[in-house]
Amino acid sequence: MKKHRSGFVNIIGNPNVGKSTLMNAFVGEKLSIITSKAQTTRHRILGIVNGDDFQVVLSDTPGIIKPAYELQTSMMDFVKSAFEDADVLLYMVEIGEKGLKDEAFFKKIKNSKIPVLLLLNKIDTSAQDMLEEQVQYWGELLPNAEIHPISALENFNVEEVFQRILDLLPEAPPFYPKDQLTDKPERFFVNEIVREKILLNYKKEIPYAVEVETEEFLEDDDIIRIRTVIMVERETQKGIIIGHKGTALKKVGVEARKDLEKFFDKQVHIEFFVKVNKNWRSNASQLRRFGYNG
Repeated sequence: MKKHRSGFVNIIGNPNVGKSTLMNAFVGEKLSIITSKAQTTRHRILGIVNGDDFQVVLSDTPGIIKPAYELQTSMMDFVKSAFEDADVLLYMVEIGEKGLKDEAFFKKIKNSKIPVLLLLNKIDTSAQDMLEEQVQYWGELLPNAEIHPISALENFNVEEVFQRILDLLPEAPPFYPKDQLTDKPERFFVNEIVREKILLNYKKEIPYAVEVETEEFLEDDDIIRIRTVIMVERETQKGIIIGHKGTALKKVGVEARKDLEKFFDKQVHIEFFVKVNKNWRSNASQLRRFGYNG
């Protein structure tokens, strides 16, 4: 009988390098929201991949940035914690990138005692000579890392990387029940799906000033009824979120409901309320309430 392997595999890298796309490719479910905007991932989200003789606990972390306000500091704390409990570290870069936006994190990777797989992503957008040059560049910069060229979006080399992860995992029993996909409750995914639609439908600062909180999640046999609050920092932002005669918010509702019905495989009725919560991004107790620090 094959021995059971289990472990924590943490994905780190700069914003927008494809961390969430990779995690969703591994898990086969859309657990991490993906948009082309930076700072889409705010929390550390676990995705669990189970097999008969393995359990891989993947962790998608926020992109590494220099924090400008309290929320971003908390986001970087999630990244720090990713170094502390990993059995394998996936450091994701894209073709043409030269390093992390934070030197201290880069040093940690360089001096890591655990296996580091450097995933050179988006190779579908580059020429062969550029790829060879990049492999050489990263090989000199991080001699302790194994380099794997991939395309998370096109699913190229993703399976090979997954097999390599399994080779590196320690022998251990599973950490979570085998039918569990993630460590987050249903409401978390409602919030994330709504936030994704806000990121896609509004410009400039608006998506970053928004927090989404689901106050009610009632599931019957044939329908889920959801009541969700969209929080903004200022009165003017509230008007923009709602839009002329409520059209902007209605569009978010239609798109979110479609995704939620696919995610939960059930009919969904969702109701929105927009509230002003002044400067929540810089308020430690508000951030704690939304699960960011402490």
